[in-house]
Amino acid sequence: MISKAHPISRAALAAHVYLLCCELVLWACVWTALLWLDGEGSLDLRCLWAFRIISWAVLYSLTTHIADKSVQPLLKRWVALQSFLPAVFDSVAQPLLQEIVRGFSPMPDPGMVILSSVTSSLIYLVWEVAFPHGGSAKGARIQEDEEAKTLLMRVIRYSRPDYLHLGAAFVFLSLAALFETFIPYCVGKVVDILSGKYQHENFLWATGLMALCSLGSSVFTGLRGGMFMCSLSRLNMRIRHMLFQNLMKQEINFFEENKPGSLTSRLISDTDKMGRSVAMNVNVLLRSLVKTCGMLFFMLRLSWQLTLLTCIEMPLLAFIQNSYNNLSQKTSIELQDCNAETAELAYSVIKSMKTVRSFNAEDQEKRRYEQILDRKLQVLKRKGIYSAVFLLIRRFITVGLKVEMLFQGRNLISSGQLSIGSLLAFVFYQKDMVTNMRHLVYIYGDMLNTVGSAVKVFQLLDRKSQMKEMGNLAPKKLEGKLTFEKVTFSYHSRPDEKALKSVTLELSPGKVTALIGPSGGGKSSCVCLMQRFYEPQEGEVFLDGVPLYRYQHQYLHQKVVMVSQKPVLFSGSVRHNIEYGLQDCTIERVEEAARKANAHDFICMLEQGYDTDVGECGDQLSAGQKQCIAIARALIRNPQILILDEATSDTDYSAQAVQDLLNKTDQTVLVIAHRLETVEKADHIIFMEEGKVVEQGTHQQLMAKEGRYYRIKEKLFTEPTNY
Repeated sequence: MISKAHPISRAALAAHVYLLCCELVLWACVWTALLWLDGEGSLDLRCLWAFRIISWAVLYSLTTHIADKSVQPLLKRWVALQSFLPAVFDSVAQPLLQEIVRGFSPMPDPGMVILSSVTSSLIYLVWEVAFPHGGSAKGARIQEDEEAKTLLMRVIRYSRPDYLHLGAAFVFLSLAALFETFIPYCVGKVVDILSGKYQHENFLWATGLMALCSLGSSVFTGLRGGMFMCSLSRLNMRIRHMLFQNLMKQEINFFEENKPGSLTSRLISDTDKMGRSVAMNVNVLLRSLVKTCGMLFFMLRLSWQLTLLTCIEMPLLAFIQNSYNNLSQKTSIELQDCNAETAELAYSVIKSMKTVRSFNAEDQEKRRYEQILDRKLQVLKRKGIYSAVFLLIRRFITVGLKVEMLFQGRNLISSGQLSIGSLLAFVFYQKDMVTNMRHLVYIYGDMLNTVGSAVKVFQLLDRKSQMKEMGNLAPKKLEGKLTFEKVTFSYHSRPDEKALKSVTLELSPGKVTALIGPSGGGKSSCVCLMQRFYEPQEGEVFLDGVPLYRYQHQYLHQKVVMVSQKPVLFSGSVRHNIEYGLQDCTIERVEEAARKANAHDFICMLEQGYDTDVGECGDQLSAGQKQCIAIARALIRNPQILILDEATSDTDYSAQAVQDLLNKTDQTVLVIAHRLETVEKADHIIFMEEGKVVEQGTHQQLMAKEGRYYRIKEKLFTEPTNY
C-alpha cells in the first residue's frame, strides 16, 4: 500500500494513468491520420519531434487542471520524460542501427508505443521512489539527504587544491574505461570469425586489437588509481590539519565537555571517511559512469530490443539498491558511535591503569567494554540480515531477466538480426552494465553515508570559540599588576554554582602574594581566570589596567606562566619539555633555566642528559624531578607573572628552587601555598573561602586580627587534604 504521505500518492497515480491514456489517444490520432494520408503510417524524425513537442504542451497544460499543486511538479517531470525520451531514443537509434535493422522507421507499431510508455512510466516511478525530489516530498528523510548532498559538495570543495591531480586522474579514468569497453566487442568479433569462415588476417586483427585494449586498460587503470590515492592522501592531510588547528582554538570548557577518545576518533577515523567519500568513491563513480555510457552505445548498436530489456532491469535494481543503502546508512552511523565509544573507553582505561588497578576495577571495566562490544555485535548482525535479504532479491531479479534476455537473443539470432558473437558481446556488456549501475547507486548511497559520518567533523570545523577573540596588544614593557574587579564566575558544567562571588583582589609587581583557603574556596578558579582559560560572567580581570582579552595570545601566555602541583610533561626529551612552545631555543638557555630550577645536576646524571626521553607523561621521572623540570619550563620564558600552585610539595630540590626564586624575584608571584613557612614570608596573603575574599594582609596583620585565618591556620597547614 502507498500511503498518502508518500511522494507517489494515489492521486498522483490516478493522474499518471489519465495522462498516459491521453498520450495514447493523441498517438492513435496521429497514426490514423498518417494511415489515411499515405497508407504506411510512417514519419521522419522532424515530424516525430514536432509531434512530441505538441504532445508535451498538451499534457503539460492538462496537469494544471487535473491535479492539485502538491503533485503537479511530479506530473510535469513525468510528462517531460514521457514526451521526449522515446524521441531521443529514436533519434539516437536510427543512425546507429540502420545497418542492422533494415526498414527502421521512427514510427513504431502500436505495441511498441505501449511498451515505450509503460517503460518510461516504470523508470520514472522507480526513480521518484528511489530518489525523491524536495518539491514532491517533504520529510525527515528528504531533509537528511539534502543535508548530506550539501556536505558532499563541501567535501568536494576541500579538494579544489588538488584539481590538477584529479583532472589527470579523470583523463586516465576515461582512457581506461574506453579501452575496457572495447574488450567485449573484440571478443564478439573473434567468436564470429571462429564460428564462420576462418580468415587469418581478420583473426589476427581482432586478437591484436583485444590485446591492445587490455594493455591500455591495465596501464591507465594503474595511473588512475595512483592519482586518486595521491589526491586522497593530500585531502586527508588538509582536513586533519584544519580540524586540529580549529580544536586548538577552542576554550577549555569544550575539552571538559568532549572526551579525548571521542575527539581523537573524529580526527583520525572520520576524517579518513571524508577523504574516501571524494577520492575513492568518486573514482568508482566516474569510472562506472564513463563505462556505462560507452557500453550503452555498443549495446544499442548490437540490439535495441535487448537494450530495452536491460533498461527494465536497471531501475528495479537501482530501487532495491537505494533501499538497502538507506538501511545500511543507519547501521553505519550506529557502528560509528559504537566505535567511538569503544575507543573512548579503551583510551580512558589504559590511560588510568594505575587507578583501575588500585581500586580493583578490572572486572568492572571488562564488563563495560563487553557491553559495548555486544551492542556493536547486534548492529553487525542486523546489518548482515539486511545484506542477505538484499543479495537474495537482487540475485532473483538478475537471473530471471537474464534468462528472458537469452530467450529473446535466440529469437534474434534465428531471424538473422544478431550473430552469435554479437550476442556473446551483449551478454558481457549487460553483465558489466548491471554491475556499473549497481556501483552508481551504491556509491551514491555510500558517499552520502560517509559524508554523514563526517557531520561531527564539520561541526568541529565550524565551531567558534565561545570566548572573546584575543587582541593584538603586546607592549615591550609590562609591570605585572594583576587585578580582579568584582569578578563573578561559574563553570559551564555547573552554571548555578558560583565558584567566585564578586571577588576583588590585586597582585602587586615585585611582590609575593600567597593565596590560601580551604578546598573549594575559589583559589583554582582565580588561577584559571588569570591564565584566561575561562571568562568571568561578571566583572573583569585586568593586567596593567587592560583587560586580558586585549593582549595577544602568545604574548599573554609568555608573560603569565604557571607551575602546577602535578605538572604535565610530554613524551620526548628533557630539553624538549623545558623549551616546550619556544622557537629556536639554545641549549645554553635550557641549561640556565635548569640551574635556576635546581634541576641541572640530576639531569646530567641521566643516561643521555638533556636528550633523555622522559616517557609517556614523564613516567620515567620521579614526581620531584617532574616538578623541577616544570619550574625550568616556566623560568626559561622570563615571565612577568609567575603562578606557583604548591610547586614545592614533592621534594626539597623544588622547594629550594622556589625559595631562591622568591628571595630574589622582581616578578609578580602568586603562590598557592600549603606550607606555613612559605605563607609567612609572603608580602601579601589573600584568604578565600566559599568563593569570596574573606581576609587580606600580611601574616602578622592577619594573626593580630584573630579572624578566620587565625582560627583555622593550624588546620590549613597540618591537614593537606582540606585545601
